[in-house]
Amino acid sequence: MTAALAPDATRQIVPPEDRYAAELAFLAAHDAGPRPPAWRLTPRAVVTFVMGSAGQALRLPDDVTAPEGMPRRLVISGKFVGDRALVERCVVTLAGERGLLLVGEPGTAKSMLSELLSAAVCGTSGLVVQGTAGTTEDQLKYGWNYALLLAQGPTRQALVPSPVLTAMTRGAIARVEEVTRCLPEVQDSLVSLLSERRIAVPELAGGVDALAHAAPGFNLIATANLRDKGVSEMSAALKRRFNFETVGPIPDLDAETALVRGQARAAVEQAGAAFRVDDAVLEALVTVFRDLREGRSAEGWEVERPSTVMSTAEAVAVAGALGLAAAYFPGDRDVLGLLPGHLLGVVRKDDPADAARLRGYWDGAVRRRAEQGSATWRTLWDLRTVLEG
Repeated sequence: MTAALAPDATRQIVPPEDRYAAELAFLAAHDAGPRPPAWRLTPRAVVTFVMGSAGQALRLPDDVTAPEGMPRRLVISGKFVGDRALVERCVVTLAGERGLLLVGEPGTAKSMLSELLSAAVCGTSGLVVQGTAGTTEDQLKYGWNYALLLAQGPTRQALVPSPVLTAMTRGAIARVEEVTRCLPEVQDSLVSLLSERRIAVPELAGGVDALAHAAPGFNLIATANLRDKGVSEMSAALKRRFNFETVGPIPDLDAETALVRGQARAAVEQAGAAFRVDDAVLEALVTVFRDLREGRSAEGWEVERPSTVMSTAEAVAVAGALGLAAAYFPGDRDVLGLLPGHLLGVVRKDDPADAARLRGYWDGAVRRRAEQGSATWRTLWDLRTVLEG
């Protein structure tokens, strides 16, 4: 997840290459070590960009002349909460020009990690194809401008490159989101692309444009959800073209709570309001998500897991909703009193029967914490009737 910066008045979401442009420029000047072909940063600097500098200010070497406006010391913000070794393996995979596949539960920041890696390596995260059941092979390779095709016949000017083909010609990183949602025949169009590093254009046979070759630096990052319904199993041939890395949930309660707080605060402040959700409410929110996600409470009590994924991204959405409610309807209702209703909405997304599992959690873990004297959990226990709705 990302640190909060000043909102952009023209864009709801600012891509990382723009949001962190100052950090990327600083790191490019800071680390003059060896770089893979066409990379803008060294592999070590890419990891630093993603994970941050642990609160320590990096200093430009004395023999480096800082461009105008660039500070000589800068703290690099941490953007991904997770295992540093995972990020290092991802960077090594990309440096070795092997495809990278990020897999895991929904809401574990796979897409965000792929964006950060792309922005650091090649300066853009925008060369992306969203995989769906309707994704076609043309969207992974190329299409045609039919007006020019009719007027001129098949020419290079009439060809419309896909984001993947554009990345190949630039020597950049292409991203394919939810690759397993694509039909198998569409997925398999990536096999020759990743192994031979070229795309054949039969319509231009006989000319210099009949083959589009990948420039040095080209690579592909794909993502896939482990729980996604309606997925298409990847072929063994395609799997062999990727290194698989699993992105898991955040293991630490404090780290996850801090991330939820930061992301929710940024969303509320971007909406022009102040964030007024107590830390006790946020900790209770994250604790509920973690208990239901893991099937066991922090105290070791068994919890029946709902079928829906209780992801950190969902927790951020709920915290943001609580923050907006507190800002737009101040004093109308205690923010903690809104939490059960939002949780009910989350668990019923995939299966209405999950509402009963949430009530079971309330009758178990929430009740036992209330009996131990916690004021927050006692209030939540008193709100159990909300879950009957």
